[in-house]
Amino acid sequence: MNLTRAFENGIVGFLAAVIALVSVLPSAHAELVIDVNKPNPQPMPIAITRFLGSDRFGQDIAQVVSADLERSGLFRPIDPNAFPQQPEAIGTQPRFEDWKLINAQALVNGRAEATADGQISVEFRLWDVLAGQMKEGQRLSSTTAGWRRIAHKISDMIYHAITSESGYFDTQIVFIAESGPATRRTKQLAIMDQDGFGYKVLTPPDPKQMILTPRFSPSSREIAYMSYFNDKQPRVYLFDIDSGRQEMLGDFPGMTFAPRFSPDGNRVVMSLAINGASQIYTMDLRTRERRQLTSTTAIDTSPSYSPDGKKITFNSDRGGSPQIYVMNADGSGVQRISFGPGRYYTPVWSPRGDLIAFTKQEGDNFSIGILRPDGKAERILDQSFLSEGPTWAPNGRVLMFFRQGRSDSAGRGGGPHLYSVDITGRNLREIVTPSEASDPAWSPLIP
Repeated sequence: MNLTRAFENGIVGFLAAVIALVSVLPSAHAELVIDVNKPNPQPMPIAITRFLGSDRFGQDIAQVVSADLERSGLFRPIDPNAFPQQPEAIGTQPRFEDWKLINAQALVNGRAEATADGQISVEFRLWDVLAGQMKEGQRLSSTTAGWRRIAHKISDMIYHAITSESGYFDTQIVFIAESGPATRRTKQLAIMDQDGFGYKVLTPPDPKQMILTPRFSPSSREIAYMSYFNDKQPRVYLFDIDSGRQEMLGDFPGMTFAPRFSPDGNRVVMSLAINGASQIYTMDLRTRERRQLTSTTAIDTSPSYSPDGKKITFNSDRGGSPQIYVMNADGSGVQRISFGPGRYYTPVWSPRGDLIAFTKQEGDNFSIGILRPDGKAERILDQSFLSEGPTWAPNGRVLMFFRQGRSDSAGRGGGPHLYSVDITGRNLREIVTPSEASDPAWSPLIP
C-alpha cells in the first residue's frame, strides 16, 4: 500500500512538473503579435538597445523609438539596466535564452553611421525573442537633420510588424498656440511633430488677428485655416508648409469652422451661413466653383468626408438639438445617427472609415466620444469641464483633442492643453506644448 501510494505521488509530482514546464515554454506556433482589437491588450515587453556606430545619434534614436512605442500604450520598454547583453555583444544574433530571462518578447538593435557630408545611414533589426528569429529589418538614410524622422519611421515599422496596423509616429500636429490674457488673446498657427518636438510657429503674433481651426490637406504639406482680422468677416487661407507661402481661399461670411479637404485634395467641404441659414457647401479648389449640398432652415455645420469620399458626416439641429448626421457626398440620403442624451458636435470621420469621433455636451460637462457610422457602439473616451475638437491619427487608432479647465474668479488658469487618447479610452496622455494650445489637426503620414 505504501509503495503504491508513493508510486502514485511520484506520478502526480512528475505530471505537475511537466505541466509547469510546458506552461513556461512558448508555443511552437507562437507569433510576435499584439491584437489591437482586444478590449484591453496588455503592453508587450520590448527591449530597445542603443544603436551602435555614431555616439551622437545611436542613443538618441533608440530613445525616440522607445518613447514612441511606450506612448502608444501597446508596448512596455524594458529598463536598459536589466539587459543581459550590451549592444556590442549581440552581433549577428542575440542570445535569446538570456533575453527571455528578463521577459523580453521583442528586441530591437541597430546601427547608425553619420558621414562627414551630413548624411546618416541607419539600420535596425526587430527580433522575436520567443521564436528565436528576426521579425523585421530595414536600412534607412537621410541627412543628419532628419534623424528624428528616421527614428519615427523605425517606430512605425515596428508597430506595423507586431500589430499589422499602420503606424502613426512619422506625422505632425498643427494647432493654435495661445498666449496673453483672456481679454486680449494672441492666437498663432503652430506645428510640431506628434511627440511634441520640432515646435514651430507659422504665423506672426497679432492680437488683432484671430486664427482658428486648422486642417491638413491629404498631402500633409498644406494647411487650411480660418482667420478673423479686427473681428470682421472670416477669411480662409491655404498655407504651404514647405515654402511658407499662403493663399487666400476666399471671404466666407458666416463661416465658423475652416473647411475640410476631400480625400483626393481637389475639393473642400464647409458650412456657410447665407440668408440666415447655415448650410453645407463644397468648393472645387481648381475652379473655385461652389455647390450647395443641404437646404433647410436648420444650422448644418462642421462637415467631414468619409475616407473614400462617398459620404459626409455633419452636425445639424434640424431635429431640435445638435445631432450627428450622415449623407451621400452629393447631399442625398441624409440620416441621423446620434440618439443618446445630450448635444453632439464636430463629427470627424476616421481614416479607417469604421468610426466617427465627436464632441458631446451633457449639462456642464463636455466629452470626446466615438460611434460607428450606423450610430451604434457609442463610447465616451474622455470627459471634463471642456473637452473639444477631436482629430484622428492617420491609422484611426488614436485621437487628439484639447481640454480646458475652469478659470478662477480672477480669470486665471483654465487654459487649453492638448491630449491624446486611444479608441479604448484607457491610454490618455497630455501632449506638452511650449504655450497653451487648442484646435489640433493630425497630419497624414509624411511622404
